Amino acid sequence: MTSSIAQAAPDTAPPAGDQSGVGGRGLRGRRTSAAAQRRRRERISLLLWGMPIIVFALIAIFGPMVVEYSTLSVRTGDRLKAPLAELRDGSTALLGTDQVGRDILAQVIQGARISLLVGAATVAIAGLIGMLLGVLAGWFGGWVDTVIMRIADIQLAFPSILLAILLAAVIGPSVTNVILALALTRWVTFGRVARAATLAAKEREYVTAARSIGATPSRLLVRHVVPATLGPLIVIATVEVGLVIIAEASLSFLGLGTPPDQPSWGQTVANGRDYLSNAWWIATMPGLALSIVVLSVGLFGDRLRDWLDPRSGQLG
Repeated sequence: MTSSIAQAAPDTAPPAGDQSGVGGRGLRGRRTSAAAQRRRRERISLLLWGMPIIVFALIAIFGPMVVEYSTLSVRTGDRLKAPLAELRDGSTALLGTDQVGRDILAQVIQGARISLLVGAATVAIAGLIGMLLGVLAGWFGGWVDTVIMRIADIQLAFPSILLAILLAAVIGPSVTNVILALALTRWVTFGRVARAATLAAKEREYVTAARSIGATPSRLLVRHVVPATLGPLIVIATVEVGLVIIAEASLSFLGLGTPPDQPSWGQTVANGRDYLSNAWWIATMPGLALSIVVLSVGLFGDRLRDWLDPRSGQLG
């Protein structure tokens, strides 16, 4: 019986090739599982850092419908009330009141609408201008590339905030003028990124193949080159939104941004700078909201960059 078992043993053992195949499949399975877990963690992180942005966007849209605010409302009896203080009409000032009795919570909500509107509109306009000029510079090259990039270099020689201050001082304070001034100072970043993406895309195999079968230049641009620039531009846009919100707050703080009847966070902070010792909440509350939004947008942009990066294993 012992000899029978010994003879049967070689027949039941798997060949060496099969063992390596099983081990390879197990290794690939572990790698796939690790990649899936990494994607799940990054998806959760992306959602978590996007939640504050969503919350502030909902506040900006629906908040003014719930909390009323009037720039002409003056209640001197309720001036400089601390947060959670009771007002004369029996209501509670959750974030306190300012020097003329206006509710800080209402100003923060109104400021969210202005700041997010300026940030989104400015990035949309600057991104469109930058993408158009960058794609043209990268695709045609030659003197077109030279002219567009030299204009970009000249503009980069000036600090963007100083250029925005100059433009805002010339055209006057209003939400539209702030958007235009900031868009004219922010297109350069989008243009340089779009140019680099275009230079890389037009040399790829699928573009060369499409050109070889007779695709027109316009079709190559619209169907192949421009889509290749959208990923990097989206990542840059998330970063630029935070920078634009800070720039708008800076202009409003200096009195060159939104007019007094359209309060922004920077304007509210400016109103409270003379009361930091006895009414700190006037400047602190909108400043805190501004910090949360800018920090959330920046971290969301970092997570989105990792998500869109092909090397992170997210594409495909």
